[in-house]
Parts: sequence; C-alpha cells; structure tokens
Amino acid sequence: MKRFFMQFFTLLLVVGIVTGCGSDTPKQEESSNNTNQNSSNSAEVEEAITIVISTDEGEEVISNESIAIEEGDILMDVMKENYDIEEEGGFIHSIDGIAPEEGEEKAWMYFVNDEMASVGADEYELTPGEEINFDLQAW
Repeated sequence: MKRFFMQFFTLLLVVGIVTGCGSDTPKQEESSNNTNQNSSNSAEVEEAITIVISTDEGEEVISNESIAIEEGDILMDVMKENYDIEEEGGFIHSIDGIAPEEGEEKAWMYFVNDEMASVGADEYELTPGEEINFDLQAW
C-alpha cells in the first residue's frame, strides 16, 4: 500500500512539474513582448521635443507641451504647425496672440536645454529629446 502511495505521489509531482514548466513559457514570451512594447514606446517618446512658452524669465508658464518631430525639422516650421505665430524677418513677434506691448522693451527669446540659442528659429534644426523654451522677456 505504501508503495502505491509513493508511486501516486511521484506521478502527481511529475505532472505538477510538467504543468508548471509548460505555463512559464507564455509568461516569458509575454514578458518579452512587454519589453519590446516598452522599447518601441521609448523610441516614440524620444522622437519628440518639449516646448515651454513662458514670460518674464519663466515667472509665468503659459504652455508646456511635448510635440512629435523628425530629426532635422526646423524649429520655426514646428512652431507654425503647432501655434499661432506672427513673425517678422525670421524673428517671432507673437505666439498665440501674446506679444510685447508697443514701446515695451521685450522680445521672444528662446533657449535650447536652458542655453540661449545662437541662431534664429528659422535656422535651428531640432533633435529629439530637446527642451525648447520661448520666453517673452526684457532685452
């Protein structure tokens, strides 16, 4: 009788191990699929820039948006596609109706990753992941 219970217990143990190993395979594939999905989502996020619109050296933030781009896009073109822009001679004068008052010594300045840009927005080529800050400030 003891022998019968030992064989029965051994059989249950083998069935349990085989069943357990069989169910791990889909979980590993699912985990692998989630990793692939996360990688593709990361790639999508990397293909964007952040544009912050503010006034008075960041005192008031008007807008903070993530915008999809392709490497090499020109900043002025992206701004025109996503905001109501008025420009004069390649310089942005108004963003979404916000402009300096007549006679006010303010202008839209822009910064890339917290550093003042060295070229106009109509010449600046964007790189995914950058943060662009347009700030209406005194000059």
